Parts: sequence; structure tokens; C-alpha cells
Amino acid sequence: MFGSSARVRRALAGVTAAAAVGAVVVAGSPGAFAAGDGERAPARAAAHQATQDALDGLVRAGMPGVAATTKTADGKQWFGSAGYADTEAGRERSAADHFRAGSITKTFMATVLLQLEAEGEIDLDDSVEKWLPGVVRGDGYDASGISVRQMLNHTSGIHDSVETPEWQQTMNGPGFFTHRFDVKKPEEIVAMALKYPPYFKPGGGWHYSNTNYVLAGMVIEKVTGDSYAHQAQQRIIKPLGLKHTSFPGTRTTLPAPHPVGYSKLYAPNPGPEIYDATEYSPTWSGATGEMISAGTDLNTYFRALTRGRLLPKQQTREMFTTVETGQHFRYGLGLIARDLSCGETVWGHDGIVWGSLTSSATTRDGAHSLTFQINGDWLADGAPYERVFEAEFCAPGQTMRK
Repeated sequence: MFGSSARVRRALAGVTAAAAVGAVVVAGSPGAFAAGDGERAPARAAAHQATQDALDGLVRAGMPGVAATTKTADGKQWFGSAGYADTEAGRERSAADHFRAGSITKTFMATVLLQLEAEGEIDLDDSVEKWLPGVVRGDGYDASGISVRQMLNHTSGIHDSVETPEWQQTMNGPGFFTHRFDVKKPEEIVAMALKYPPYFKPGGGWHYSNTNYVLAGMVIEKVTGDSYAHQAQQRIIKPLGLKHTSFPGTRTTLPAPHPVGYSKLYAPNPGPEIYDATEYSPTWSGATGEMISAGTDLNTYFRALTRGRLLPKQQTREMFTTVETGQHFRYGLGLIARDLSCGETVWGHDGIVWGSLTSSATTRDGAHSLTFQINGDWLADGAPYERVFEAEFCAPGQTMRK
């Protein structure tokens, strides 16, 4: 639910979420194209025509709206959109839109922990037990054999809270209407997951688990004596000038402007009803997916990350060292590597939360970056989603702009 391409594919296969009172009808016609800083730029628009076509394809596939922001080596930015931010009002998507970034939060958490390692405050090969004694307990769990690194690359085997019956009953379907504003503690989310056995012994496989990053946030707080949100603010958000990025904590609303977050119920067989899922308690997501951001901010962050502005060389190598996932991507430390059909590899992360599907991707040299956000969390076919990456990074004319 909160990211990884595996979870994106589940959402794209029709698994959906919800969080509002009334059903709404989603209009499907594409919104007007916009480029640059809110101005039309014909030459720039032509250069990104394949990407614009891919965005239009997402709306044709049934998404309410999508917005994309890119930046290339020449410093030029482009904004494209399709569909609507608010289908009832007919309001189009904006380059200034704030949105819930979901599991892109994980990349920020991994960055903070790698910075702490560079400062000698922690070794990522430390056991979870060293930093969180007594927290990871349950049938089949031995926290002394699980490293912080294994949590960050999802090889810990720790059960995913989102895959538990308790989560499904509480947060999916009608239960969400009752519980969307509940304030949850990280320990509660972890306890929910640890009722169930690990997927495998530490290091014995790969399985995306949101619990890993709930625990990672707890480790940050134990090491620093400070909240993970404030650490990210001081170490990443403030230095990079990410003016539209924040950790909302218990705040259920988003800063303006923002799209309506449209959702179905994360149910196996969703009906035709679509709900306004814009507001809910971010504490359900926490360190695994609570962050709010905007396209330009995420592009700035990933460009800085790939160019070594946030981490020393050793920690950068660690972050970009990947493990096989058995799927169409590889995974580093809070980082997804996508190998595209043209031979390009892009680095970033996906994020799915109620009413929002976001992805950021950047070339390894940071020269070419893309962030796009869909204000809906269902899609019957994943192909239109993957087509956006192919269009932006592999279409004719893209290579020469890097």
C-alpha cells in the first residue's frame, strides 16, 4: 500500500483504498496541457510529447488526473498534466500541487540513517536489538540477527503490517470510514505485524515490508533523541530548500493547492464507487509513508542524492548497492532501480497511499529527473503507468538532453 513497485502493481491491478464520506463521479476528459512555470512553451512541449501522451493515456485508462514535472541537464523544467485535480469543480492539475508522497518517505529515512552512519553514530550492520531492545519479539523472530541494513533493503523477513488481517479489516473497505482519523503509535503498527511469522530468515530473501521503515524511524529517534521528522527537516528539507515538503504528524489536511485524493476501497472486488480520500491520519503511515511534497521538491531531492550532495561517497555506494527482488526492479537502501527498455537505469521510489500514487525517478548522474503523481489509487492495467518512465527517459530526443 505504501509503495514499492510490487505494491504499485497491486494497486494497478485493482487493489484500491478509501477515506471519505460520499461517493463521487470521476470525469475522464484530459485537462489542458501546461508547460514550464505555468506558461506554455511550444518547443519544450514538443520535446516531451511522448510523456504528455503517456499522461493522457493514464486518464484514458480511468485515472482522475495526473501531473508530471521534469528537469533535464540544461536546467530546463517541464510540467505536463491530464485530467483533473477536482473532477466535480473541473479544476485542472497544477505544478504547485502538494500531494502525499507515500513510500518516497522511505528514501528520506534511509538517507538520514546513512548520514548518521557517516557521522559514526550508528553502523547499519548493527542489530535491531541493539537499538530497539525487546521491540522485535514474536514467533520466529530473533532481533539480534536482523540488521538495520536488512530492514532498509527489505531482506529482514519482518512481516508487513499492511498484509495482516487486522490492517485489512481496519483500513480497507468500510472499516476505513471508521478508523481513518485514528492516531496510531509506531509500536502499535509494529505489534500488529509481529503477530505473524517472518517471511524468511534475515538475509534469506526479499519481501517489501512497511514494518521495516516503521522500525527505521524508531531507530532514528533512539540514536538521535529526536523525532525522525525533525531529523529529516534539519538534514534534508531545510538544506535543500524543499519549501513544499513536510511531515504532517497528526495533521489530516494538506497545504493548498492540492488535488482531491480519489480512492476506491482497498478491496479485492471494488465496486464502481469512488471516494474522496484526501484527509486521514498520517500516523497510519508514519516513517514509512507520511510525507507531503511536490514534484519540483522531489526532483531536487533525488538530483541532490544522486550527485552526492547528501551523503559521502561510502554511504552513497551503500545506498546504491542493490539486491534482487525477483521482480522488474532492484532495491537498494530505500531506493528502487528501474532498468528501462532503452538501456537506461533510473533511480527513485514509488509511493501509494489512499488517494495518491506517486513516482520519482532520476538518472544515476542526476541530470534527468521525473516526478509524476496520480490523484487516484487504482488502475486496471499497470502498462500505462510504466509507459510514463519509458516515454520520458527512452523516447527519441531524450538522450541528447541529459
